[in-house]
Amino acid sequence: MASNKIIIITAPSGAGKTTIVRKLLAEMPQLAFSISAATRSPRETETHGKDYYFMSPETFQEHIEKNDFAEYEMVYAGKYYGTLKSELQRIWTNGQTPMVDIDVKGALSIKEKYHASAMTIFIQPPSLDALRVRLSERGTESQASLEERLGKARYELSFAKEFDYIVVNEVLETAYAEVRKLVENFLAR
Repeated sequence: MASNKIIIITAPSGAGKTTIVRKLLAEMPQLAFSISAATRSPRETETHGKDYYFMSPETFQEHIEKNDFAEYEMVYAGKYYGTLKSELQRIWTNGQTPMVDIDVKGALSIKEKYHASAMTIFIQPPSLDALRVRLSERGTESQASLEERLGKARYELSFAKEFDYIVVNEVLETAYAEVRKLVENFLAR
């Protein structure tokens, strides 16, 4: 079991994590995206079993009781997200390394369970001001949701030092190259 590695990447919303993760998955076939379970409804563009494993709160609760999760949490009131142990196993069985893209608490929770088999990378924005600009430029945030995301980012940034590596994403190509090097070194160990 110890040779089964896990790569966990987290970041505040707008720090560029999704772009970096997608690029890694596209360029490194030895990695596979770990699909999270969620109790929220799928968005129009999302597919069950590809983007998330969508389930009812009752089904999610049954999985909790059976100890089926490597980590889980209630991210928003009544909205649960988690990483199923069976999902990690599916990827390992396929001869790949799971790339887990989750929030700060989930990342630290998996690290606690899997120790040296897990590498955690925190993608950090150059500053909260830069993050505000990035989130504003998306054009998807109301003023209230922008402030909520920035508040959450401030909170998440307070955990950065608990991660194995912090990569500041000022220039996307530079940050990506740094993350890729960390991943390659970890997989070569």
